[in-house]
Amino acid sequence: MEKSDKEKIIYQVDAFTDELFKGNPAGVMFCDTFMAPELMQNIAMEMNLSETAFITPDSRGFQIRYFTPVKEVPLCGHATLASAHIIYKLGLIELCDTIFLKAKDAELTVNWNDGWITMNFPRYPLKKIDIPVGFKEIIGFEPVETYSSSYDWIVAVADSETDIKQVKPDFEKMLISGLGHLMITVKSDSEQADFVVRCFAPFAGINEDPVTGSAHCALTPLWSKKLNKLEMNSLQLSKRTGKLKVKMAGNDRVEISGKAITVFEAKLKI
Repeated sequence: MEKSDKEKIIYQVDAFTDELFKGNPAGVMFCDTFMAPELMQNIAMEMNLSETAFITPDSRGFQIRYFTPVKEVPLCGHATLASAHIIYKLGLIELCDTIFLKAKDAELTVNWNDGWITMNFPRYPLKKIDIPVGFKEIIGFEPVETYSSSYDWIVAVADSETDIKQVKPDFEKMLISGLGHLMITVKSDSEQADFVVRCFAPFAGINEDPVTGSAHCALTPLWSKKLNKLEMNSLQLSKRTGKLKVKMAGNDRVEISGKAITVFEAKLKI
């Protein structure tokens, strides 16, 4: 059967920014039903973005799946933001209404708030751990403290913003040292943000992620406790940079807000 035009359209959106070529680019594709995982993986590989989201309607809203160029991942913040941006832009959901999304590991809700898209995500647990052996040699600084979190993430708190800006990780060594999913973070030196962060995920085929929404499922409770604040601003110090608003939403949920802008749409010849 011939596929509909809607199934063949793929969008590229810059998330966590309102400027073209900033933030984190994500692919977004709508399907009547999910395609074979191999085909979705090949499309994500072809897009060559940190994540491409595939969306299909269900009785309550939408189901969503996320693929890096090399593997499927259970949850992705910036691809969720990009998807919500397109859903609202296409008028599939009115701006005054909530978007309900079912990911593999979570039920997500998204709302429009005066130009910002606010996502409600599960809080990631944090467990303080010893500083991993060889951390300074592999990453480039000695952290003040380290934590483990969901999906094999390691969270390292630095001593200064300079540590965050100047790191040049050895990605090959990260893959064999247990540091293949790493967030590095510190209290911000400026009034622009409450804290800053960079994220590296060579395990997922992403050496450095430009802006990582889902990382804030762990960073929000971490910095909320350290700074004694429920609402904060985060700045991701990648080359493209990204701005996020975050908020604790009860004991087990966080709100992550950002803006997004469409870069292009294209028709796939499949």
